[in-house]
Amino acid sequence: MAGTSTTATTGTARAVLDPDVPALLLKVGSYPLHHGGLGVVRSLARAGVDVYAVTEARWTPVAVSRHLHGRLSWPTTGTEEPEELVDGLRALGRAIGRRAVLVPTDDEAAVVVAEQADALADTFLFPRSADPGLPRRLASKQGLFEVCRAHGIPTPDAEFPTGREEIERYAEGGAFPVVVKGRDAFGRKRTPTVRTSTVVTSGDELRRLAADWPDTASVILQEYIPREDAEDWFSHAFTDRGRSGVTFTGVKVRSWPPHAGMTTYAYATHNPELAALTERLFAATGFSGIADLDWRYDRRDGRYKLVDFNPRTGAQFRLFEDAAGVDVVRAQHLALTGRPIPAAPFPEGRRFVVDDFDLAARVAYRGDAPPALPRRSGTEHGWWALDDPLPVLALAAGRFLPAVKKVGALAGRSRRR
Repeated sequence: MAGTSTTATTGTARAVLDPDVPALLLKVGSYPLHHGGLGVVRSLARAGVDVYAVTEARWTPVAVSRHLHGRLSWPTTGTEEPEELVDGLRALGRAIGRRAVLVPTDDEAAVVVAEQADALADTFLFPRSADPGLPRRLASKQGLFEVCRAHGIPTPDAEFPTGREEIERYAEGGAFPVVVKGRDAFGRKRTPTVRTSTVVTSGDELRRLAADWPDTASVILQEYIPREDAEDWFSHAFTDRGRSGVTFTGVKVRSWPPHAGMTTYAYATHNPELAALTERLFAATGFSGIADLDWRYDRRDGRYKLVDFNPRTGAQFRLFEDAAGVDVVRAQHLALTGRPIPAAPFPEGRRFVVDDFDLAARVAYRGDAPPALPRRSGTEHGWWALDDPLPVLALAAGRFLPAVKKVGALAGRSRRR
């Protein structure tokens, strides 16, 4: 696949996207402060593509981006029936007026597009896996565990409690620390448990965490690989059922929440073993599309273990743009419009920083020695861009105004006493 070579070349051809085919940034649910979606808008628009986006309000960071061609309103929660979501998507397509490339930024959106592909194919362009149910299985922590075991892809051990009794049984005699995660797409919307991967150190802590969960809570208890024995890696890729595309690999240096949450600082470095594992999984399953895979290198046995598979654009995908100007979102647009994906040198040493959260992460990681960094070759920011400054102001307002409202409400209650 393109994008995996580190051999330097001269005169690399730049990728040229089709400006007549627009794109739609698609989300299910509400998360207005999302740097990954902003990255999609900037990436495609800078390549000459008209980008439309589902946004929650007029003043979200994506909505105020100078690169956004059109803002669309489509309020969803993730608890809707599939038919309702399809009707809403088709209405968005009619509003755009042209067949558009879909770019989902959450698992729920990716799953509904895959499973309702026949009903959406005349309105949108999107990759289609060999099995329409595959994205749901890969996004499910239990489904991913089963797929990995079936195809010989290393993954941490895990248990999948089905009710409060099994959670209590694990709290009484299970191994700790353990990583607790929501089990599957849509389940986290209908029966919310943990918001992000959470490391639990004891049975009592697990009981406290589970105290407010519904009886049908859908979670995974995943083996914890100790920090001192681990390295956090990820691979981002676009693949056409394992036959063509791009595969990038990088190191997660910091995250928020610390050691378990989203990437706040990372760098790109070519890892042939990890790229080969990623591509082997695609070929074995027939997956097609954009994917964001989280891996943990376990020094205890010398293996890379797959801990998460997101069958959609990852928030830090802009870490990877090669010498041809190709990232995974541009690669998908090229493939779906019948244009070649040029081969180009890997963006070795490129860095990615999520401006706001990495400030907190730096404090939390103080004293932890990060992996040695390669020579710098450019830095991409999650929020800041010289040619698009307004999203940073919208971000600041989005962080600041809720705090002001909370203080005002507390002050009001105090005066009424």
